[in-house]
Amino acid sequence: MMRKEYDVSRARRNPYAKRLKRQVTIRLDRGTIAYFKALSDETGIRYQTLINLYLRDCATTQKKLSVSWRAPGEKGAA
Repeated sequence: MMRKEYDVSRARRNPYAKRLKRQVTIRLDRGTIAYFKALSDETGIRYQTLINLYLRDCATTQKKLSVSWRAPGEKGAA
């Protein structure tokens, strides 16, 4: 039977939690950060967590980005 309230005053953090994730430095453009921060405001989930969830989904489903580079001077090149 579920209680209405639980006493978590003596709860401990998971000692293995630091092993589950690794801190890295990644450079993201402002638009990408703004997108995930706005999504964070909508969902109440931290934007770093949302980015991690999205990247994990890409890795799990083996999504691959299709990129093609054009040679300078080639028609349609920027």
